[in-house]
Amino acid sequence: MTETASMQTTLQDITTRLKDKPGALLPILHEIQNAFGYIPKDSITFIASELNLSRAEVHGVISFYHYFRESAPGQHTIHLCRAESCQAMGSKHLEAHVKNRLGIDFHETTPDGKFSLEPVYCLGLCSCSPAMQIDTEVFGRVSSEAFDRSLVEIGA
Repeated sequence: MTETASMQTTLQDITTRLKDKPGALLPILHEIQNAFGYIPKDSITFIASELNLSRAEVHGVISFYHYFRESAPGQHTIHLCRAESCQAMGSKHLEAHVKNRLGIDFHETTPDGKFSLEPVYCLGLCSCSPAMQIDTEVFGRVSSEAFDRSLVEIGA
């Protein structure tokens, strides 16, 4: 089975299972992102057809919610907190350092496919601001130097 056929089978399974739920679009999008790591652009037309929605309606939901991605994520995902507490403790400086170090902006992936950078609006570490998460590990009191050490620890 080709990758495209496998993707189509997965999309069909997800939409068939969830399309009759009230407000089915969000659960379907979450399941698709869980299955592939992102919402493939080719799936938007299929989802719209299955739910009797326009492609613009489906794309509008995807683009509205920061959680959804339309491109494959990197090997590691870095979430930087942008909440008020982290901003008060220097996250703007950290954000500039991270973007410069990786050479990407939010919602982008490094050319080598190693890192994706995503904003998050609270990691629950307000007393340890600024905070970030790399994959599933959460870090508090993150400085530029601590960020650089974290990259070294994961082999960057």
